[in-house]
This record gives sequence, C-alpha cells and structure tokens, in this order.
Amino acid sequence: MKACNQCGKCCIKYGGGDLNATQEEIDLWELFNPDIFAFVKDNQIWHDPQSGEKLTQCPFLEIAPKSDPHATNKYTCSIYLDRPEDCQHYPSLITEMVADECEMIEVSDLKNYKRAQTKLDFIMLDSRPKR
Repeated sequence: MKACNQCGKCCIKYGGGDLNATQEEIDLWELFNPDIFAFVKDNQIWHDPQSGEKLTQCPFLEIAPKSDPHATNKYTCSIYLDRPEDCQHYPSLITEMVADECEMIEVSDLKNYKRAQTKLDFIMLDSRPKR
C-alpha cells in the first residue's frame, strides 16, 4: 500500500453530501470555529452560508499550489485538524478503497485483501478512535 498522494478522490466523492458530523463536532465548531459552523444548516453539513443550499463539494477541499502547471492536481483540507470524524476515519476498508479507486492501493493489495486490511488498519491507527 502506498502513502496517500492527495489525489482527492475520497473528498470529492464523499464531500458533497455523503458525510455527517456529530452533534459534538457541530457544537464545537459553533463555539470555536464559526467559519466552519457557517456551513452547517439544521445540523447537516455542507450548506452555502448565503443561500442555505446543499453544496455539491466540501467547501474546505482545496487544490494545493503547484510549481508545474501541467502537474496533476493535489488536494488539501483547510480544516484538516477540525475535519469531521467521517473524514478522519476514511479509508476504513480495503473494499471501500477499491470501489473508490483509491490511489493508495497497489496490485499486491488486490491479491491479498486480508494482508492489505491489516496494513491499512496499522496506517490508520492514529486516525481511528481508541477501543
């Protein structure tokens, strides 16, 4: 399994409405991060602060600056440390990564899902809640 190359596929796919934030996250944003909370409507994320309309993409997903204009886009999250738990926990399953065409997957991972899942679980140790 490769390290994340910031292709953005996961954020693009799930950032437009397939994410949830916990009530605790929303409450914390309201108190400490009003710039994030502005995109919450009726306890649902990501809504345009002016129109209230549901956004089709996470408003905090940004294309990273690049020195070569022909280089492939790389993406960053401007709220990375305050992103929802849904974002923190992705990816959780190898099958999910395959379906999402995650670029971390290597051919050897496809040959042995169990070994790949073990490696993914190790990589994601710091992102997932402690049990």
